[in-house]
Amino acid sequence: MEGATRDAVRVEGVHRRYGVTSALAGISMRVARGELFALVGPSGCGKTTLLELIAGVLAPDAGEIAAEPAVLMPQRDLLLPWLSAIDNAALALRLGGASRALARERAAQLFGELGLGGFEQAMPHELSGGMRQRVAFLRTLLAGRPVLCLDEPFGALDAITRAEAQRWLADVLTHRPRTVVLVTHDVEEAVLLADRVAVMCARPGRVIAELPVPLPRPRSRTARALVELRERALEALAGGMREPGGARSRGGEV
Repeated sequence: MEGATRDAVRVEGVHRRYGVTSALAGISMRVARGELFALVGPSGCGKTTLLELIAGVLAPDAGEIAAEPAVLMPQRDLLLPWLSAIDNAALALRLGGASRALARERAAQLFGELGLGGFEQAMPHELSGGMRQRVAFLRTLLAGRPVLCLDEPFGALDAITRAEAQRWLADVLTHRPRTVVLVTHDVEEAVLLADRVAVMCARPGRVIAELPVPLPRPRSRTARALVELRERALEALAGGMREPGGARSRGGEV
């Protein structure tokens, strides 16, 4: 398929059902290597299901998914309460066969970079919500997969902490590039972080519009071009809520 060699993720005509409920109906999308691709859509439209399919947690009922190795970071941080921050972060390495000493050493190298320096031995209950999410993200990075599937990673944070988390995520990905598929219910977050935003319609989910975000980083929330993109995404989202299974917009037009 043309362009497939540079695609990290390719989803073609995928269907997924849960009993009599159709979660995804013929969804198709592509994500280029190194791209941050955001998915927005109404609650229950299948965004999390799509991430789980890309990460290999689920299998499609029909259609095809071709993806480079991916790791899923769920919305909840899922830190183990009996492990320190550094041992939680190093868990993916331990599960991959690394010794405790080696896993801790590799994790420790990134603690300062993610603003966690000095908290290596802290227990999860001693960390703020934002710091817990950083530990969970570090664990995801250390899994070593080229594709990161992030399911509303900042959804539980307050507005100030969320804005700070968005800044450090953008900074980390600048220095440690990965292909990212980001699910978020926050349209502003999507256009602030992503290279491209896909809008999904109400269940059964499918992509009905795509918006490229050709803006340099770092981005200002108040920049006119970003505000205009946010409004276009909101308009597409509103249309998708009214028209389940609606036709997809072509050429990035909403």
